[in-house]
Amino acid sequence: MITAPQLRASRALLGLDQRKLADLSGLSLPTIQRMEASDGVVRGNVDSLMKLVAALDVAGIELITDNAASAGGGRGVRLKAPNGPKGPNGAPP
Repeated sequence: MITAPQLRASRALLGLDQRKLADLSGLSLPTIQRMEASDGVVRGNVDSLMKLVAALDVAGIELITDNAASAGGGRGVRLKAPNGPKGPNGAPP
């Protein structure tokens, strides 16, 4: 599941506009607009939701579910850690 605030935050973290996200996910611009305008959990057919979540995943977004490892215990998003080599403190060298 993804909420409308998570969707908007994901776009903001990636620096994408709605049209670019529509292109990346294979969804129409009106579908992305409708999803972002929804109240709470985004509603849509399973195929569209899967495309959206997959596109965000490939772009580097990790969705945080309720009570997952986050300071506030609520939903959110964060950028995934890059898969490249790590320095001694866990940061890229």
